[in-house]
Amino acid sequence: MRLGVLDVGSNTVHLLVVDAHRGAAPIPARSEKSVLRLAERITKNGDLSKAGSEELVRTVAAAATSAKKLGCEDLMAFVTSAVREADNAAEVLSRVTDETGVDLRVLSGEDEARLTFLAARRWYGWSAGRLLVLDIGGGSLEIASGIDEDPDFATSLPLGAGRLTRTRFTSDPPERDEIDETAEWLTGQLAPVAKKLGKLGEPDRVVATSKTFRTLARLAGAAPSAAGPRVRRVLTEPGLRQLIAFISRMSAGDLAELEGVSGSRSHQLVAGALVAQAAMRALSREELEICPWALREGVILRRLDQTDGEDHTGVNSKQEAGAR
Repeated sequence: MRLGVLDVGSNTVHLLVVDAHRGAAPIPARSEKSVLRLAERITKNGDLSKAGSEELVRTVAAAATSAKKLGCEDLMAFVTSAVREADNAAEVLSRVTDETGVDLRVLSGEDEARLTFLAARRWYGWSAGRLLVLDIGGGSLEIASGIDEDPDFATSLPLGAGRLTRTRFTSDPPERDEIDETAEWLTGQLAPVAKKLGKLGEPDRVVATSKTFRTLARLAGAAPSAAGPRVRRVLTEPGLRQLIAFISRMSAGDLAELEGVSGSRSHQLVAGALVAQAAMRALSREELEICPWALREGVILRRLDQTDGEDHTGVNSKQEAGAR
């Protein structure tokens, strides 16, 4: 069947269309992204601004039209921290539904962690043993660990790259003392989580997902995306330390000129690198393996798990309400 996933995140609205059936890896058919930076459209009183709401409606409507033209039998649409935390979230989501016909499901931070973990587990398989999965988004950091497909531990912390850039940096590039203070602050924020994870046992494999980790790994020498998803990519703590010393002196405009750095995310790369470094140190990790599957793939896999496993063409497929 052909499925569409619409991810309304802190930075972008991403439509991913895949051909998939239960028991097989989803095959990407189309990817469309719109940069909205919704997290930066939150007003002082905590609402998503009128302009941001209107642009969200237009973008969701366009994505729904694309999904229909591409033959999607189901469009699974969800929002993460930016819209979830807005004081007028209910009003915004109701308007999106009324004007576009798309029901945006609100994923909690723990939902994000669990679905991302599911994607990583399916990618690496049972031979990976106990998995520890990290995911840095624009608004939050998700951490999950477990030996099954549903993790024993899953949490979300308000330590996203965009959030820290907005709340802890006052200049571009950040001041040296801001970087040092943020690094020290992150150590304190992650210590309780590291303690809890330590009680679960040593992980057999530690992996990271998300655009931030992929970008950091690429800048530290990992293979480019053109090499394909099955090439092993890693991010080491020494490599990350050297990278931070380099990128922390560069403006967002200069960072955007580097190969592998998205112009829409360059302004938050330093903060993302600090979160990655703090997480690796808190968890005593010298190396992270980059997983090509993340939240969107987790949503797809969960949807496929809800099919009867027999209908691979999508004819008479069940439209599970819980997946929308």
